[in-house]
Amino acid sequence: MAKKTFEDSLAQLEQIVQELESGSLPLENALKKFEDGMKLSQFCEQKLDEIQKKVTLLIQHQDGQIEEKSFLTEDNL
Repeated sequence: MAKKTFEDSLAQLEQIVQELESGSLPLENALKKFEDGMKLSQFCEQKLDEIQKKVTLLIQHQDGQIEEKSFLTEDNL
């Protein structure tokens, strides 16, 4: 089985939203789709949180030194 990716999960989530918005699903199927969508949403949120923690900025100073800083700081939260 292939590893679940953020992109694949997001595409599946978008498909579920379209199906639910269409209003054509029987109630039981709609509930199952909703549950699947919630799981996909949680997975995507987890992946985004992981990536956010890894993102850093590389800042080059005038003297040529490169400094690594966290992308998220108290100022931009």
